[in-house]
Amino acid sequence: MIPLSVLDLVPVREGGTLAEAFAATARLAQVAERSGYKRFWVAEHHAMDGIAGGATAVVLAHVGHATSRIRIGSGGIMLPNHNPFTIAEQFGTLDALFPGRIDLGLGRAPGAGPELQRALRKNLHQAAEFFPQDVVELRALLTGEPQLPLKATPGHGANIELWMLGSSLFGADLAAQLGLPYAFASHFAPDHLDAALKLYRERFRPSPWLDQPHAMAAMTVFTAETDAEAELIATSQQQSFVRLRTGEPGKLPPPVPGYRDTLSAPAQSLLAHIGQASAVGSPATVRAAIGRFVERTAADEIVVSGATFDPAAREHSLVLTMEALAG
Repeated sequence: MIPLSVLDLVPVREGGTLAEAFAATARLAQVAERSGYKRFWVAEHHAMDGIAGGATAVVLAHVGHATSRIRIGSGGIMLPNHNPFTIAEQFGTLDALFPGRIDLGLGRAPGAGPELQRALRKNLHQAAEFFPQDVVELRALLTGEPQLPLKATPGHGANIELWMLGSSLFGADLAAQLGLPYAFASHFAPDHLDAALKLYRERFRPSPWLDQPHAMAAMTVFTAETDAEAELIATSQQQSFVRLRTGEPGKLPPPVPGYRDTLSAPAQSLLAHIGQASAVGSPATVRAAIGRFVERTAADEIVVSGATFDPAAREHSLVLTMEALAG
């Protein structure tokens, strides 16, 4: 059975609060741990009413205290938003608090407009150009290889698993050059999935941290007792995605029966496109869909994403998904 992990955006639902969102994330991580998931990752997003994972390291500390064994990490930290030294300190602190459990996934996309750039006091597009150098510097701060004039404390010597994230060929190539594990964001950007995995495997150079390529692919997964129920709970995220792409983002809305039938042809095409990396349905339906995806990608791990309006529905989805693949 292929290892499964969880990606969480800390969704804030309509009528809900930030405190409720953080509590739901902690409960979800506990369910993931009990069910046998390998990792629980939180993604960094900023200035979005419906996503509360902006202070990613702080959220991971919250998750770490709620769990005891599951690996926890970022999926990912957008390094152009930060400097390598600060991230080394933050994740070095997490490693000291939760030794041997910390993953640090790094992404290049600034994902920010002019307002956020001003708020972060950063030229994010310029910072993205220095991403490869910043990754190398961050790894050196953590490993001491090569030794730098300034030591991050905490950070130096931390036992952190460093990952490269991406949705294009750039991240795949950089991961291969640096000998890092690679995670592809196929759950929302499937276009370059096959080409990126092929390039990563062909160009991979062994490193002291990884001797052969290791690829993770992301899927949107909603599992329920029946196909109809799974399709219904999936509509909350579908609504959010359509609103985001049409410039009207907001909090996670309640599910809507027959939602896709109400959409224009372009919106339906949009959902069908990202649905290339999804599994929505009963346990049997999801098992078959994930099986086809793994056969296509030869992924070493799958990370599942998917927000539900009722947090209990996602918890149940995780349990059913693991049972479906283990059965």
